Amino acid sequence: MRSARPHVVRAGRPALTRLLGTLDADTFAREHWGHTLHLATVEERGGDAFSDLFSLDAVDELVSDRALRTPFLRVAKNGSTLPEAGFTSSGGTGAGMPDQVDDTRLLRHFADGSTLVLQGLHRTWGPIRAFAADLADDLGSPVQVNAYITPPANQGFDDHYDVHDVFVLQVSGTKRWSLREPVLPQPLRSQPWTDRRDAVAARAQEPAALETTLRPGDCLYLPRGWIHSARAMGEVSAHLTIGVHAWTRHHVARTALDLLGAGLGDEADVRQSLPLGVDLSSPDGWGEDVEQVRAALLRRLRDLPAEDLAAALETDHRRSARPAPVRPLAQAAAAEQLRADDAVELRRHLEPALRDDGDRVSLVSRVATFTLPATYRPALERLLEAEPVGVRELGGLAGLDDTEALGLARGLLHRGVATPAQRRPGRDD
Repeated sequence: MRSARPHVVRAGRPALTRLLGTLDADTFAREHWGHTLHLATVEERGGDAFSDLFSLDAVDELVSDRALRTPFLRVAKNGSTLPEAGFTSSGGTGAGMPDQVDDTRLLRHFADGSTLVLQGLHRTWGPIRAFAADLADDLGSPVQVNAYITPPANQGFDDHYDVHDVFVLQVSGTKRWSLREPVLPQPLRSQPWTDRRDAVAARAQEPAALETTLRPGDCLYLPRGWIHSARAMGEVSAHLTIGVHAWTRHHVARTALDLLGAGLGDEADVRQSLPLGVDLSSPDGWGEDVEQVRAALLRRLRDLPAEDLAAALETDHRRSARPAPVRPLAQAAAAEQLRADDAVELRRHLEPALRDDGDRVSLVSRVATFTLPATYRPALERLLEAEPVGVRELGGLAGLDDTEALGLARGLLHRGVATPAQRRPGRDD
């Protein structure tokens, strides 16, 4: 039975709200997150067909004009993934890498009924990259985005389940989905469907929990473990799958074990050697050692500060994604041209935090740890409000003159912590 526990739904959540239609984020968190399907039709979503995120033209641009390389593309047919050599080739003189997508070969495969799978679109396609980062902030978990482009009346993959939650966004054409309840609820990444092929195949023969045809603008949420298959209808179908790698209690447990293991070296009893000539195949000769190790582990687990666990998980979260993109040449030029009357703002999706250490304060983020005298803390706090702040105001909060304020602001830009603001607003804008 699922335990009742509160979900923290932060204000706004525009990316998540866009997907849910008439369902509010609090209800989604309480009644669907991690365990129950949810379908939001294009009508319930106000007619939004996701055309700003992706399209068939975007597919052609990626595979023909962007020199896309594997593994950013897979090709599948009748439930199997095709060898990469069948749709890649060298780029010719000066670009001889053999793993580049060959658009001519790809055309032949698609015309023959193969499904194209564009992977990692949260890295390769700007509109999706921005939306995925916003959604990751809304959900508090990292996300990835793939696109599946299937010829009419074809199916790329057989019934299977995913080890991450999925939002399916239908972009073009229609696709018929069959969904069945899990054979293993909430599987971990180490528990793929291929380990349970027979159980999945058997469940696929049972009546579906939901049969639905997705149209452009429909959005379907599948918790991890739900068995599904999909088949294109009478035209080319394109849909996005947003994979949500939700943090789990298993992550907490593994992190706790890592911390315990790192600290066991401080235990004198644990550092002792096993008996001379020990037979490791049988615990008969070292059973007492097992008990001492078990006792040390249990004691350390009971005494493990929640703050240490939170710090380790926070580090994992920062490493799970990248901040908003920054243009190195433009940023460097902007830093050199910066004036005291200009403004800067915090780079988006940075996951920043301030850490005090005596007479120093550090700004910890996904890109760098920026350490300054503690007197700069008010300036950094103002920057972390994520609103544009004038260079002169930033310096004033740290007790700096204009020249010193420019040095601070330029340092923030050079380290990729801040970006130039478009304008210098008032605090009440």
